[in-house]
Amino acid sequence: MSEHDSQTVDRDADKPMGFWKCWAMSAGVMIGSGVFLLPAVLAPYGSISFLGWLFTSAGAIVIALTLGRLAGRTEESGGFYVYVRDAFGELPGFIVGWSYWAATVFAVAAISVAFAGYLGALIPALAGNNVLQGAVAAIMIWLITGVNIRGVSDAAATQLVMTVLKIIPLLMIIGLAVFAGDASNVPAFNPQELPPYQALAATALLTMWAFIGLEAGVVAAADVRDAKRTIPRAIITATLTVAALYIAATAAVMLLVPPAQLAVSEAPFSDAATRLGMFGPPMIAIGALISTSGSLNGNVFITGQMPMAAARHGGVPASLAFQNTGGAPSRALLLSSAFATALIVLNYADGLVAAFTFLISMSTLGTLLPYALSAMAEIKKSFRATKAWTTIALVALAYSIIAIAGAGVETLLWGVVLIAAGLPVYIFSKLTSKPVDRA
Repeated sequence: MSEHDSQTVDRDADKPMGFWKCWAMSAGVMIGSGVFLLPAVLAPYGSISFLGWLFTSAGAIVIALTLGRLAGRTEESGGFYVYVRDAFGELPGFIVGWSYWAATVFAVAAISVAFAGYLGALIPALAGNNVLQGAVAAIMIWLITGVNIRGVSDAAATQLVMTVLKIIPLLMIIGLAVFAGDASNVPAFNPQELPPYQALAATALLTMWAFIGLEAGVVAAADVRDAKRTIPRAIITATLTVAALYIAATAAVMLLVPPAQLAVSEAPFSDAATRLGMFGPPMIAIGALISTSGSLNGNVFITGQMPMAAARHGGVPASLAFQNTGGAPSRALLLSSAFATALIVLNYADGLVAAFTFLISMSTLGTLLPYALSAMAEIKKSFRATKAWTTIALVALAYSIIAIAGAGVETLLWGVVLIAAGLPVYIFSKLTSKPVDRA
């Protein structure tokens, strides 16, 4: 082994994330509030939503392949921000980083809302009480923020444990449906009689929320051992794992819960678990709480990493690049969690499902733009070198554009406003900040 290789191994030995922690970061962020609440959100669209699941699963796998290819070229933290900045320059990189940071803040708010909904299955006083649910959601954000402030190692270890635990309730419901499911419960194919393309686009946007997070494993590349090899394998494996679980679990819930009940359910997996007797719903609710906590942990982790990466290049105030003794970007974490808490206060007046639906729509849209621009970055990198990877990136780009189109005019307008709001931050930071090198 050369001296250079020896130094690389020694340097990697100090990094807290290997394959399984990287896998858990992606899988654990994906498996969260999405799969546990989406059966209720999709119920009004009917069983045509399964076409949305299949379309989205294929798109997610192609995106994972594209991101894996990009991740194989760098060990710098920042994910989307790094890929787009390297390919197209500072301003496009900032727009992608800002969009993704905002999307993740929306995700933190949405997941904490879902946590409050499932806690209501265990504590009846919370069910239907918007004020108490909002308070629980906010408290949960700050508890998880505290874990992340302790350091990268603690956050990654927590993510791995929670990811393993959260798969158990999904497998239980899938097994229950095999023996106790009723095909008559499956909703009509297209009860709203929407044009097929419109129904597919709408369900694709909603189901894409459940795959948001597949990129989580690429964000902290500087903390991953042998990042150029580990990250691509981890995020592709995580996406395949989650796609199989999602489709099977959604089908299971629809087989177990009548469509009218499912459409208004705040805890559809708990409703499905009534077939297990009096202990079924509490058991599933506890599993869902673990699941949403793990997803929340991963998203809070990202809300610290993304501003830190941008701050090192002067795209946002340099103070956000600060890391504490545990390696955590504590200032960025505190700022991000404050914004997520504010989103809960602003959106909870209309109730849990309405708040969740708006928040996931904004979060999904804010992530689809980075997916699209990252695909364009890969096209630029591979266009002259390999037709196969160029084709994969083109499919990822096409999927992202189709999913963006399903957002609807109102959500798209809010997205434009959100991106425009970041431009003054960029201008101010460029005028006042200097790039910060990682120690």
